[in-house]
Amino acid sequence: MPDVLCTLALPEPFTRMVSAVASIRVLGRLPSALELRDELRSRPVDVLCPQAADRIDAALLDAGLPRLRGVSLFGVGYDNVDVAAATMRGIAIGNTPGVLTDATADLTMALLLAVARRVAEGDQVMRRGSFPGVQPDFMLGTELGGAVLGIVGFGRIGQAVARRARGFGMRLGVWTVPAGPVPDDLAGSIRTFPSLADLLAEADVVTLHTPLTAETRHLIGEAELRRMKPTAILVNTSRGAVIDEPALVRALEEGWIAGAGLDVYELEPRLAPGLAECRNSVLTPHLGSATVATRAAMAELVAVNALAMLAGELPPHCVNPAVRMRAAFPSAGPSPADAPGGREGAAG
Repeated sequence: MPDVLCTLALPEPFTRMVSAVASIRVLGRLPSALELRDELRSRPVDVLCPQAADRIDAALLDAGLPRLRGVSLFGVGYDNVDVAAATMRGIAIGNTPGVLTDATADLTMALLLAVARRVAEGDQVMRRGSFPGVQPDFMLGTELGGAVLGIVGFGRIGQAVARRARGFGMRLGVWTVPAGPVPDDLAGSIRTFPSLADLLAEADVVTLHTPLTAETRHLIGEAELRRMKPTAILVNTSRGAVIDEPALVRALEEGWIAGAGLDVYELEPRLAPGLAECRNSVLTPHLGSATVATRAAMAELVAVNALAMLAGELPPHCVNPAVRMRAAFPSAGPSPADAPGGREGAAG
């Protein structure tokens, strides 16, 4: 029977779907890079199901050879994977696109509202017992109606945020890498900016929805933060390293911008020094996809991708479709289309 290794236990229906055709082993912790390499060498597996914090580089892939044939990611982002190295080694990479769009868009709006209306600050005031009573100038916030929302990155999540923000009466602007078409239902309410600098100068709120690549690492640095309005808010639910976090701390401390709402961090799970002390920031612990329904849907896609890999097939949600996979383990069992909860039942 083939073997599947998960660094952390995944929600159902993952185990129910995969255990019918493979043995599942769970480390139950996030290992160091060395620990995970040693684990793959000493106890080879056919498919690895890691977390976003697990670095899947060439050295780790080599440790899994010759048996490792697939890496099924629990998430849509794959900046923790050396995709080119995997492709060269005949190892397929699968991810979970689509199913976390609404949950992440909802959290984006929650952060936007929390910063704009100073919800986290207000919560602390009440818990300290320091509410002085209603006063004309006490804890004034930002009104969203008529404000310009600048969306950086206009894929599924950016578009879902635009639809939600439209309900608050916000004016919508977009700058994206690469530039793409505006969906028909948003075409009449979206203004496309010619450059990031132009968008930053005009937006009252900037929200980031771009993948982390060499081009987008530190896309928002000191120069970009200084270009924003002193009354502007920055929200990030994409990847932490899209922002130069030390520069953001200075921006918040010195009032270059009014506030920030963050769900992801450059050195996650650690924060840049000083960020936790910024009262004009709202910080959540990578909760973008953290709903019961969304995490279950993600686990289902991880299983569907893993089942395809075990059958020697490209996963339905394949990051590197040009990969030439090696032959399947002889007793890998049915293809994912035949397995319980297979392709027909997959979300996204």
